[in-house]
Amino acid sequence: MTSSLATVSYIGATILFILSLGGLAHPESARRGNLFGIVGMTIAVLATVLGPQVTSAGIPWIIGALAVGGAIGLIAAKKVQMTQMPELVALMHSLVGLAACLVGFASYVDTSAVFPTAAEKAIHEVEIYVGIFIGAVTFSGSLIAFGKLSGKIGGKPLLLPARHMLNLIGLVLVILLGNWFLNTHSTGVGMALLLVMTVIALAFGVHMVMAIGGADMPVVVSMLNSYSGWAAAATGFMLSNDLLIVVGALVGSSGAILSYIMCRAMNRNFISVIAGGFGSGGGTPSAAGAAEPEGEVTPISAEETAELLRDAKNVVIVPGYGMAVAQAQHVVCEIVKILRDKGVIVRFAIHPVAGRMPGHMNVLLAEAKVPYDIVLEMDEINADFPDTDVAIVIGANDIVNPAAQEDPGSPIAGMPVLEVWKARTSIVMKRSMASGYAGVDNPLFYKENNRMLFGDARKMLDEVLGALSA
Repeated sequence: MTSSLATVSYIGATILFILSLGGLAHPESARRGNLFGIVGMTIAVLATVLGPQVTSAGIPWIIGALAVGGAIGLIAAKKVQMTQMPELVALMHSLVGLAACLVGFASYVDTSAVFPTAAEKAIHEVEIYVGIFIGAVTFSGSLIAFGKLSGKIGGKPLLLPARHMLNLIGLVLVILLGNWFLNTHSTGVGMALLLVMTVIALAFGVHMVMAIGGADMPVVVSMLNSYSGWAAAATGFMLSNDLLIVVGALVGSSGAILSYIMCRAMNRNFISVIAGGFGSGGGTPSAAGAAEPEGEVTPISAEETAELLRDAKNVVIVPGYGMAVAQAQHVVCEIVKILRDKGVIVRFAIHPVAGRMPGHMNVLLAEAKVPYDIVLEMDEINADFPDTDVAIVIGANDIVNPAAQEDPGSPIAGMPVLEVWKARTSIVMKRSMASGYAGVDNPLFYKENNRMLFGDARKMLDEVLGALSA
């Protein structure tokens, strides 16, 4: 394949990637967006493999790598549950960071590269240094995020003494080592400096994500998505690959915008998240500085819940991570079908940070084939709760916590939440009275119009479905 044909292929792939991002912006067009991305990546890979930069001797190795990687991807696609998607995404981000590191080291030891001027050589070395740094931070940070999302690491933020000073010292060391790296003429010394910087970057990634609380994990996922994009762009600069640069910039910028949207949805700024987010991993009720709710909870049975739903005219369902863990989305869909057949207006209210990654609840509901037109965002439905007969909260906590509006001392004060307590009756489905991922107790549980349906979400919803069917 000639160089001009490869360039045309890259342009076509870039257009398809842009169309893919546009399609993924809405559930109804997500399938088409995925298809555009698949076709674009296929064109990009073929254009690269058959391009002038790849020799015939390297093609068997590339085909072998594609076969191994494709097999791993197929196995993961078949085995990984939808509830495990957040940790899978974090793990994939780590691979992008690792690839950037490996490409950086390979580019540095590559003796075939020729630079006509000292300036071009310096620019190439800057690309290597920055690419390895971003890749290492992305790699280690994503692994920690994977551990937190999968429950292997607790959600409570690890706040070391003088942590900001440690980060500042690490950054200064990286800059000083970078200056030394650019001015050394010894390959051995340069490699040693790269290795030291990589260790610092890996430690920085671990420290940064460990300091972020479990309640901020949706922001972390989108942030790491942005980092992986910039790592890919840095790889593109090292390889002089225009497509990687453009696609990396697209992913990096879109991830940054998404992080900003997530922060706004939590009434937090990006710096406060990085500085150390709140979240205890769920467990003990209450949090320092928050007022203790008073009152008693009113339990309700599955049969009583079904009766309330049967008599309602307007129902709003708020899904949360508990629904994902219980894999109850399909039962919810069956309940919705029965209620809609009876003439009940049923809609879903989705909080921007519900679940463990952006769009987590939308993906689960789409898998269960819930109609897209009844799945509404928080801003679209919050004003309708006063006219709602029954609001059901399935495994959510912090996103329906009235303390965000009523308690200035709460850690989540000012966070936009779904105002389910304004419905005539709210029903919260939980296993116990334990707090949510932010570690903050929820006054909603004690309100007069609220009922608590305790138990596994899947089991309780099966009983509600049975009662409705009967």
